[in-house]
Amino acid sequence: MVKIKVAVLGATGMIGQRFVQLLEDHPQFEIAGLYASERSEGKRLGDTLKVRDHAFAPDTLDMRIEQLDVDRIADASRVAFSGLPTDIAGDLESRLARAGSAVFSNAAPHRMDPDVPLLIPECNAAHLDAVKRQSSFKDGGYIVTNANCSTTGIAVPLKAVDSAFGLEFVCASTYQAISGAGYPGVPSLDIMGNVVPYIKSEEEKMEAELAKILGSVSGGRFTDHPVEMLASCARVPVVDGHLESVTLRTGRDATVEEMIAALERFTAEPQELGLPTAPLRPVIVRREADRPQPALDVNAGEPSRARGMSCTVGRVRKKGNFFKMFVLSHNTLRGGAGGSVLNAELANARDLL
Repeated sequence: MVKIKVAVLGATGMIGQRFVQLLEDHPQFEIAGLYASERSEGKRLGDTLKVRDHAFAPDTLDMRIEQLDVDRIADASRVAFSGLPTDIAGDLESRLARAGSAVFSNAAPHRMDPDVPLLIPECNAAHLDAVKRQSSFKDGGYIVTNANCSTTGIAVPLKAVDSAFGLEFVCASTYQAISGAGYPGVPSLDIMGNVVPYIKSEEEKMEAELAKILGSVSGGRFTDHPVEMLASCARVPVVDGHLESVTLRTGRDATVEEMIAALERFTAEPQELGLPTAPLRPVIVRREADRPQPALDVNAGEPSRARGMSCTVGRVRKKGNFFKMFVLSHNTLRGGAGGSVLNAELANARDLL
């Protein structure tokens, strides 16, 4: 099979290098170029490494970084995976789409656009068809975004809950890893032995994004889910893995055993299609009293390509009309580059590439 040529934008950053990790031996995609700012032009990827828990192939480490150039990227690649900083992502991604590229972005600027899917394939695969409403689609270009890393972590299990019992209210408190702040992240003297109870714009993103993700689409137009969402976000001294304490209320009553069963049996279109980066079990429930933990569960997911793509739920309990649980997800894989790669795999399965 001829592989689809792809570009990685922001290849010197944490998310950009997670893209490289997932793409270097991908069965459908082939890296045709790595791109970053002019400061990095000509450098080897191996000279810019931020990801320390993956052994990149020697040929990958020797790849050279090129300067961001819309025409060059569009000519060399069908797909652009964007790990660009927010301040430059919006305009550059729009220009790439107009140049005919399919852009799968981890950045925030286009997430709430009325014709851009905020896509998590297990939650809202039907939203992907909205790209056909984008003005650039006639020339083959479009933009698909994945959600904020903290939103993604809870959206997958909440989709399972909503499908089974109806979701009315969610309150989430997050304990977010420092890798979510990019590289080099939070200064060590601010985070070591500390918790920082503020992450700029994070709470607002979560409260807006969940309604769009769990909402419906008709005629390419999105309608938000009526769920009420409250979020409080903190940064903690953990390298990878966002842990979230979730309290929710459902429309239909259930027992704890019924809730756990609904979470464990949940699968969706990515699993049915056997997409390469889709975990066999998108939600894993741990029954131990002290799980999930980032140190033990952050890389959950099978097969090996899907390591870090499962969301782990634990301490499922009930008080009155409310359920309580903890949810853990890998913020730079499921909540970052892995989410965008899975989105592109779904687009490929839908013949949109």
